[in-house]
Amino acid sequence: MEKNYTLADLSDVARWLIENANSKVLLFYGAMGSGKTTLIKEISYQLGVEDVTSSPTFSLVNEYHSAKGDLLYHFDFYRINKEEEAYDMGIEEYLDQDAWCFIEWPEKVENLLPLDSVVIQLTINQDNTRTIELSNNV
Repeated sequence: MEKNYTLADLSDVARWLIENANSKVLLFYGAMGSGKTTLIKEISYQLGVEDVTSSPTFSLVNEYHSAKGDLLYHFDFYRINKEEEAYDMGIEEYLDQDAWCFIEWPEKVENLLPLDSVVIQLTINQDNTRTIELSNNV
């Protein structure tokens, strides 16, 4: 499934993703500046997270709780050099929970990801809009 959007459409796009994802593990692919973190912040908000969310660029993972008690993890693997770093931090334990897992730069940890993960590809268009493509399997 594919959708074009602008920043003004972000809330609708986040709801669309939540409704159409068949897994709680969402893999965000896209160039630097394509809007991965911005979209994850909005999805978290739509799921009821009231805390200020930010990219875990240096900590690798941030943990959030929604007002309903749902658990969410936001991973950013941009700075890792080997899959072993994610393995050593316990990525498998995070992924084995019944929690939403939003993963930026998943290509750095591909061998550690569940096969039923949802792939989200973000592309910046020439007119500065974004295209989001969702596929429900890696």
